[in-house]
Amino acid sequence: MAVIAVGLDVVAMPRARDLFSRHGRRILDRTLTDSEREYVTSLGDPVPAFAARLAAKEAVYKALQVLPGARGVAWREIGVRRLEDGRPTIELTGRAAELLGPRLKIHISLSHSRDVAAAVAILED
Repeated sequence: MAVIAVGLDVVAMPRARDLFSRHGRRILDRTLTDSEREYVTSLGDPVPAFAARLAAKEAVYKALQVLPGARGVAWREIGVRRLEDGRPTIELTGRAAELLGPRLKIHISLSHSRDVAAAVAILED
């Protein structure tokens, strides 16, 4: 196993709240997969989970940039899913899945506080 790339992103919670309050369902439809949107909207306060997913998508996108053709990856091709034990995992579709192929793996870690949401993605061979 070898680390090929690392992606990191931080989203300010006030910015995520503003996006959510101004655009509501529209921003969720544009940025989240169906399952992400279902999870986020099931929460009492959807903004922390929304912000964490934005950070995760950007962190994964940054890690993928070492692969040729990664600039064309869209937000909805990168999805965060929770495993039964609560750990996050990444599901890729479309161009993102093609780039990753069967050999490479992505690991993700998410965190959020009152002020920020953050994600680190590691691309591994």
